[in-house]
Amino acid sequence: MSPRSASVNEELRRRSRERLLQAAVELVGEHGFEATTLGDIADRAGSARGLVSYYFPGKRQLVQSAVHRLMHRTLEEALEREPCTEDGRERLARAIDAILGLARDRPVLMRQHMAGLLQAEGFVQCPEQRRLAELLGDTVARYGAQDVSADYPMLRALLMGAVFSALVPGVPMPVPVLRAELFQRYGLDREMGVPPESEPAPKAEDQDLSRFFATEERPGNA
Repeated sequence: MSPRSASVNEELRRRSRERLLQAAVELVGEHGFEATTLGDIADRAGSARGLVSYYFPGKRQLVQSAVHRLMHRTLEEALEREPCTEDGRERLARAIDAILGLARDRPVLMRQHMAGLLQAEGFVQCPEQRRLAELLGDTVARYGAQDVSADYPMLRALLMGAVFSALVPGVPMPVPVLRAELFQRYGLDREMGVPPESEPAPKAEDQDLSRFFATEERPGNA
């Protein structure tokens, strides 16, 4: 049997990494960060334990990358859904609703993610985090920001603060209230994005995360 080409090996590595990211999101969402081991993640992904260390320095970095991937793909899906639009205000509304929706629908996972950001290493600079930043930066630019380098960090901080406020044990702020505050700040109409009263019941496919961690190539995300 002839040896595999470099491109085939690269594709196999990419797919292995994707499976680890998906397994991390699923297990932390089900059991929490502390109860999830790297061995559990490797087993769920069908990978050798050593592959986890090959791709990620540790569990915290793996989980952060996995959640950033989920956030990026969730945001991307919201911005691209029908009817497609280039209107900057509508796109910002969709972005806010997408991130707040994760706090509402996946509280265990997002609470663990926010706790991880307060650890010494803070943000993990990884491809997933950079893609999320690029997408949010583009949203701010389309909204009409005069200084994206200043306005993007502010949006990020406001979204992080809203997610944190929605997830504080014992004293959570209602997501609709946080949404209204953000919409008012950015001058967005309540009917934009996905208004709370129009939110459909979660579909079975919405619980399946595989579409966010697809192993096939996606244009622009090679």
